[in-house]
Amino acid sequence: MNARQRRGILLLVVSVLLALGAFAGVLGVINDVESRVGPEVTAYELREDVEPYEEVTADQLREVSIPERYIPDSAVTDPEQVEGQVAIGPLREGSLLQRDMLSDRPELDEGQQEIAVMIDAATGVAGKIYPGATINMYAAFRVQERNGDVEEEYEIVRLMVNNAEVIEVGDLTEVIDDERNSTDAVPITFALDNLDAQRVTYAEAFAEQVRLALVAPGDEREIPDEERTYTIIGDNAGDPHLDLDALFP
Repeated sequence: MNARQRRGILLLVVSVLLALGAFAGVLGVINDVESRVGPEVTAYELREDVEPYEEVTADQLREVSIPERYIPDSAVTDPEQVEGQVAIGPLREGSLLQRDMLSDRPELDEGQQEIAVMIDAATGVAGKIYPGATINMYAAFRVQERNGDVEEEYEIVRLMVNNAEVIEVGDLTEVIDDERNSTDAVPITFALDNLDAQRVTYAEAFAEQVRLALVAPGDEREIPDEERTYTIIGDNAGDPHLDLDALFP
């Protein structure tokens, strides 16, 4: 074996040793990363946006694998965990879903019943009413009253329900009245006691217009009886809340 061959063999041995060293280094890095990361677990992220208080369903979820050490304790790891849950805030596509982003759907208290009414989408909802919200319902009526031989007509606005809880907001629906006029309405379900349920039904059946006023969380005050009826006649006379309770037994 001449000197050139010995140098070739030496270089080959050195190359093999360097390759083995590099492989050992890469293997060590991989093992270190695996020891730091640990095993992966299945979690779920959203495949679409979810609006506040909208129900979250299993078909809105996408399965993802995340290292166990990096996943929050509150992460949803089973689709059954979202059953009957609604979003408590706006959730965006791709967000890792966590249980503290969800809450139970509103439930009925003792003595309450669910009642659904159709509310004009333009004047009564405007996209602001959501399940779990608290609203005041106002209704505008046209009232006729006979004063001797003269029949007088005037308009009043009445607070029909104070601090009603919204259970569910349905989909936009086309409604056609008796005169074949088409309007967009939204079915809204409330949790009400028997008397308030009758008031809501009365307003839906006989009012010229029904409006919902969203009550800010924490501001659910009881409106006094003397402030529940408004008439422009009383306003012009200096008493906007004219007492017309006799009209609404």
